[in-house]
Amino acid sequence: MFDLLISGGDVIDGRGGPRQRADVGIAGDRITAIGNLVNSGAQAAATIDATGRAVTPGFIDVHTHLDAQVFWDPDLSPSPLHGVTTVIGGNCGFTIAPLGDDPAHGDYLMRMLARVEGIPLEALQQGVPWSWRTTAEYFDAIDGNVAVNAGFKVGHSALRRVVMGDDSVRRASTDEELEAMKALLRDGLEAGALGFSSSWSRTHNDPMGNMVPSRCAERDELVELCSVLADFDGTSVEFIPALGPFEDWALELMSDMSVAARSPLNWNVMTVTARSMDMNRAKLAAGDHAAERGGKVVALTVPQMLSLHLNFNSGFVLDALPGWEEVMLLPREDKLRVLADPAERRRLNDLAQSDHPLRALAHWERKVVFHSPSPENDGCAGRTIGEIAEERGQDPWDALCDIALADDLETSFGNPAMPEPTADWEARVEIWRDPRAVIGASDAGAHLDLFLTANYATTMLNEAVVKRGLIPMEEAVHLLTGVQADLYGLVDRGVLSEGAYADVVVLDEASVGSGPTRFRSDLPAGASRLYADATGIEHVVCNGTEIVSGGRFTGARPGTLLRSGTHTTGPSLD
Repeated sequence: MFDLLISGGDVIDGRGGPRQRADVGIAGDRITAIGNLVNSGAQAAATIDATGRAVTPGFIDVHTHLDAQVFWDPDLSPSPLHGVTTVIGGNCGFTIAPLGDDPAHGDYLMRMLARVEGIPLEALQQGVPWSWRTTAEYFDAIDGNVAVNAGFKVGHSALRRVVMGDDSVRRASTDEELEAMKALLRDGLEAGALGFSSSWSRTHNDPMGNMVPSRCAERDELVELCSVLADFDGTSVEFIPALGPFEDWALELMSDMSVAARSPLNWNVMTVTARSMDMNRAKLAAGDHAAERGGKVVALTVPQMLSLHLNFNSGFVLDALPGWEEVMLLPREDKLRVLADPAERRRLNDLAQSDHPLRALAHWERKVVFHSPSPENDGCAGRTIGEIAEERGQDPWDALCDIALADDLETSFGNPAMPEPTADWEARVEIWRDPRAVIGASDAGAHLDLFLTANYATTMLNEAVVKRGLIPMEEAVHLLTGVQADLYGLVDRGVLSEGAYADVVVLDEASVGSGPTRFRSDLPAGASRLYADATGIEHVVCNGTEIVSGGRFTGARPGTLLRSGTHTTGPSLD
């Protein structure tokens, strides 16, 4: 007697091999049989008819920032709607544990997270209890109340802040401070953290305009912290070394970090177009460099292009325009005053229109208004700033400022979405197939008003498999499941086999894809985020319990809090 029987589907097991027509029998949280079960008289408490559908492992999202969202949205939406049953958070060094004994640490980390990851501060203030001191206490606060399997790393910036306080953004650590950070990291790993994360990305700055704490760390600090992982089974490293082409120091550093940790390191992030392939191939060489030294370094690649939704409220990306950072860091009320001042408007636009690498970002007339909630701006959404400016008899920059002021800076705008050429998808398939890369980088839970890539799996399947036929469904599923499970050493996940955990997706191969991206005001304090439903994802099962049925959440919370050494084992360095 099975608890759940998924009958009549085409089983794609996640290993990349051919599919088979079979039934999947589940008892408790495990798959206990795969085969011709119905005709053999199998009985079950519940049945899902998968006739004409593909039955796959649940997708594994290895790069999220869902650490805070878990408190106000245990479904971790919309990721499971797109077939995701396992997520890994605590990336880029930005974690909300440990917090230590000083409440100022939690306040700083909350504001840093709001700044660098685009999570509304009001949502973090109202939706997260901030009641723990240690990583173990944070895990206890969320264990047993998540729809999907979730594991978390320990973030470098949190370690630095708790140990060094305000000095964490000012200087290198002393030997004593480094030992204290190592002890905190060890505590987190003993509690089950899946590894360590950090960032040297020049785009990562705190609300005060300082580099985030991890960027102030010297090379030896990073390597020493990674060495703590060598004593813990089933752990790994995530790191952002730099933007643009890698210099030799980046190759050396990532190799040394992996070797010290005795575990893989995945670096973030590789975006792929046909035009970027020379640089992509050069950066993949970081994997060869590490392998020659006994380590493993893989590129984390997002399998779609980002469609940016800019706004003046967060100011993220816009703060990269020359001379704009100080204004974009101002509180909302101060920014409103600046953008209402004709002289300040002219000054900002003169800076934006100067000769610099991001000049195209300031082609205001080409930008499309995606979202404009004020009644004063009725009719603006879906139109270019140039069209609106001509209608109003204004300069495009002035028109954009007036629209944003009427919306209390909530206007969302950016470049219109354009169909991507098949050559770009062909280039991505080449990268996906390279063992020095892994698909991920959804950033789910972050940049909530800037872009949405939590729908990466359904978008990838629709664009590369359904529309273009560039890759077989069996291979694509393997690249979304088995590869990630192997990289992180996830035990009995990422495959459909007898004895494996019952993380299962039933999907319609003809219609699988993502619905349109839209704004949804469902965050704490009424804040908005970008959101998309899925098409073709009919059932999602996590640990034997259905969490999505017919495109809707069931409300079940069967997810496991993944702990290193228990739910993971030593990832291979081969």
